[in-house]
Amino acid sequence: MSADDRLACKALVAEANESGANKAKACDLLGVSVRTLERWATQPCDGRKGPIATPAHALTAEERQLVLDVSNSKEYANLPPGQIVPLLADKGEYIASESSFYRVLKSNEMLAHRSKSQPRQNVRPEELVATAPNQVWSWDVTYLASATVRRMFFYLYMPMDVFSRDIVHWEVHESENAELAASMIETACVKEGISRAQITLHSDNGSPMKGATMLATLERLGVAASFSRPSVSNDNPYSESLFKTLKYRPAYPEHGFADIEEARAWVEKFVHWYNNVHLHSGINWVTPASRHAGQDLAVLDKRHAVYEAARTRNPSRWSKDTRNWKRVEIVELNPGRQLKQLVKDAA
Repeated sequence: MSADDRLACKALVAEANESGANKAKACDLLGVSVRTLERWATQPCDGRKGPIATPAHALTAEERQLVLDVSNSKEYANLPPGQIVPLLADKGEYIASESSFYRVLKSNEMLAHRSKSQPRQNVRPEELVATAPNQVWSWDVTYLASATVRRMFFYLYMPMDVFSRDIVHWEVHESENAELAASMIETACVKEGISRAQITLHSDNGSPMKGATMLATLERLGVAASFSRPSVSNDNPYSESLFKTLKYRPAYPEHGFADIEEARAWVEKFVHWYNNVHLHSGINWVTPASRHAGQDLAVLDKRHAVYEAARTRNPSRWSKDTRNWKRVEIVELNPGRQLKQLVKDAA
């Protein structure tokens, strides 16, 4: 900022301050700080030093070019500086430090994955959208602790329909593996009458989900497989939420189950409650079973009629529309552009 500009700033702030304005706020409007204004009052000229000069020991242009040539040579092209520098030292050569190699490569936009292998990409899973039951399923395995043996667990396999939130099947076993998972999914598909290319099955990256037997079974059944990113629980939120509901039920045994039969009996009661009694907030407070069977429309229409009748009896209690009892028509898993287009088309 020139001397004239500094004088103009000081004059404007002084004028605003005399008129009752806050000095700090006046400085903010002009893009300067109060400390800068105070420094200008004692130092008419800016005595601060400019940019620091290039260090005397900085790499020369020839040395920087040598770093680039070595890094891109056939011998070192696939190696990071952390390996190039020690290998050069083994040959009795020193060009620059490891950090200098990194700086030179970065300044030339060459600091990228240098190996033939593909860099790890944590790509968001494919967007899945369900507009009816038995289009998208989500499943997972959770541990049910044993009450008799410490660190012993029973394993609950549980797929659910994403659109209706209905638990379509469940099994409790003493072990966790791909063979049991494959048998469980095949039973669920038969139970629901699933045809080829009808559903997509989403899960995390656990070994039961990606085992050879499981993948072969999905291929044979014509079920498309979808997987979460490694260590990202948000990619499989419906199953995670279901298991939280299960384990936070008041009746859930805090000290575990006496045996596998007790575990199966408890899960059977939970599934009946969850599917047939529990009003799910994500589907506008209807039961998963009624939505899975297509009976939720009648329930929601009846609720809407009740509210409209109540408003007719006493309209002064409603300044706007009555509560929204419309059906949730679209359910998304890892939403993206497809959902936005569907919502736009529906509008």
